[in-house]
Parts: sequence; structure tokens; C-alpha cells
Amino acid sequence: MHDLAMELTMIDKPLNGIRVIDLTQIYQGPYAAFLMAGAGADVIKVEPPGGERLRGRGGKHTPLSFVMLNSNKRSITLNLKDPRGKELLIRLAGEADVLLENYAPGVMDKLGIGWEMLHEINPTLIYGSGTGYGLSGPDKDQLAMDHTIQAASGVMSMTGDADRPPARAGGAPSDIMGGIHMYGGVMTALVGRAATGKGTRVEVSMLESMYFTLCSEFAAYHAAGKLPVRASGRSPAGAAPYGRYRCQDGWIAVICVAETHWQSICRVIGREDLLDSEDYAAAYLRKKRQDEIDEMIEAWSSELPRDQAFAAMRDANIPVAPVRNLEEVRTDPHLHERGMLNWMTHPEIGEIVLPSSPIRYSEYQRHELVFFPDPGADNRAVYVEQLGLEEAELASLQEASVI
Repeated sequence: MHDLAMELTMIDKPLNGIRVIDLTQIYQGPYAAFLMAGAGADVIKVEPPGGERLRGRGGKHTPLSFVMLNSNKRSITLNLKDPRGKELLIRLAGEADVLLENYAPGVMDKLGIGWEMLHEINPTLIYGSGTGYGLSGPDKDQLAMDHTIQAASGVMSMTGDADRPPARAGGAPSDIMGGIHMYGGVMTALVGRAATGKGTRVEVSMLESMYFTLCSEFAAYHAAGKLPVRASGRSPAGAAPYGRYRCQDGWIAVICVAETHWQSICRVIGREDLLDSEDYAAAYLRKKRQDEIDEMIEAWSSELPRDQAFAAMRDANIPVAPVRNLEEVRTDPHLHERGMLNWMTHPEIGEIVLPSSPIRYSEYQRHELVFFPDPGADNRAVYVEQLGLEEAELASLQEASVI
């Protein structure tokens, strides 16, 4: 490749030139928009005057969750209930490539700025819609949050143990899975538009996004003809051993998916006598004896510090990990060395760890993190410089709380 061409390729980002109008809030939609911003898109976050409600959850300071999901975006404020606000949004959408929203079904239509209307204004627009249950079907109007989607999707029924109530998985997997699917759907639509010139609506449901996370559980249900038992220390796919094992100062997680793993486990825990035993010669046989095997492994691990037990298993090429707390994860040297995590100091909220996009592109420059903007920080740049409003009109809109 010519030196100049190579230089341009490395400077450019894959979504350079793509403009995104981000109407999303909380986690699902903002994560999709964050991934687009991380790939170089010009993401304009549209917030109500005063800012998105997630900003206020931190009290005096903006919460880290908002900071993480809204890096590398611009911010404008806009009252979509005001006719002048709707007009401004229509003008923005008219020259945008993508619009993202995760309002309840029908909200955008009631405001008069839904898919059909915007598609007529801009036939090449990719319109991403994220909801809990979808835009159709008997449950489409049901309220949805990550917690309730975990319940409705079946994930909660499989999290925890049978002698305890169904448990919520840590984090916000329903929101983030919904955001990942929204991102993937919009990217696919952009590829399709490049070939056909067509804009389209991309619809993503959090509920549907969670279904494939239960591949192993559905396979076990199909094979056995009965519902699998909720058991956090048992593999629904039949791997054995499979569990979390207590150490002197913590826990390790171990899974055995190959016979070589089992043989290595036996050697590490000092039970070479089991190597030739027919009672442990296959996963389905070991699964019948899993309680016994768990006791063997924990008899070994409980005598060691967590990191020593982890190192012994890791060095024997066994699938193992220490059960780490949040402080250990956010200070992980591996993630910091790779640039996924970054120490940054914000003038108001102080020193924080800020994540980059987990998606990397070998032939494009990795994006540098830019702190989240204040609400409306880019009003002048967007409304005056981009849309061509006069300064007096901008001031009038601000005074009337339209922006």
C-alpha cells in the first residue's frame, strides 16, 4: 500500500463520516451509540433541557454509569414536546445517517417524529428502535427494565440454586445485550444501505436478545424432557467438574470440558489414583459423582491462598479463573495494558477508570477517550454551525426552554 494511503487508513476510523442522532437513555441504547462513537461516528446525544435522567442518579456528581456510556459523544438539549423542538429534530434527522431511540413503543409516533415520518423526510435514514418486548405482539406495551427482562427471559429461573429464590444475574445483561444487538443491527443496515441505497428501521427487543444466552439450558431441557434444576454449581451442558471452590482468602472457578482437563486436575490436587478409574472416565460418569469431586477439589483449594490455587490450575492448562471483586477488575493490568481500561482525571468527579470500546480494528486508529459532555455543551456547534440557525434564534430557543 502507498505510504500516504496507509497513513490515511490508520488515521481514519471505520465510521468516520457517519452521523448518529442519539435519543436513547439509561443503558441499552446509549451503549449502542457508545460503540458507534468508539468507531468514529459523530454521535449527537439529544437530551431534554437539564439532561438525561441517568445523569441525576449520582446526586451532586454525574454517576460513573453515565460517564462510561456517553464518552466520545456530543450533547445538545431539545424539548421534543415543543413544536419547534420537533422541527429541529426533523432537520437533524434529515441529514443524519442513523437515529437511535429506546422509548416505549408508540412514543415517537405520538410525538409526530416516528419512523414513517422520518423515513419520508430521509429515505436513507437507518432508524434504530430498542424496546423491552418489541414493537408488536401482545406484550409490546409492558414496562421493561433489566431486572424484569431477566425474569421474563428465563435467565432468572436459571440463576442461583434450587433451595433459594430465583436470583438476578450481576450487572445489567439484558440492557447490554439489547445494546449490542441494536449496534449489530444498525451496522448491518448500513452495509445494506451501501449496496441498495435503502434506509430501514432496525428493531431490537431486549427479551429476544437474551434468548440465545440460554443455549445450554434449552439443550438440557430438550435432552432430558424436563426443566433443568437451578444450580449455580452445576453445568447445564454436562461438564464435570464445574464449580466455584473455596480457598483460604477467596474462590476460584473451574470448568472441565476435555478429558485432558480432568487428568490435569487430578494431578494438581494430588489424586493421580483416579486417572485410571473407570468411575471417572467420562464427563457423564463424573457428573454422577460431582458432589464427591467437588469435595476433593475444595479439600485441596481450601488449604491454599486463592492466587496460588489459581496459578497451579492455570499452569496445568485447566480452565480456571479467580473470582475477582470490582476493585481487582478495574485495576487489572491486562485490561489496562491493552487499553481497554484507562485511568483518567475529571475536573469534577476526580480520578476514575474509564473503559474504551471492546471492539478493535487492526487497520484503523484506536479512538482516544473523550469525557462525556455537559448537557447542551454542543448546542451552538450543532444548531448554529451545522443547521444554520441565527444566534438570536438560538438565544430565543434557550430562553423558551426549547433547547
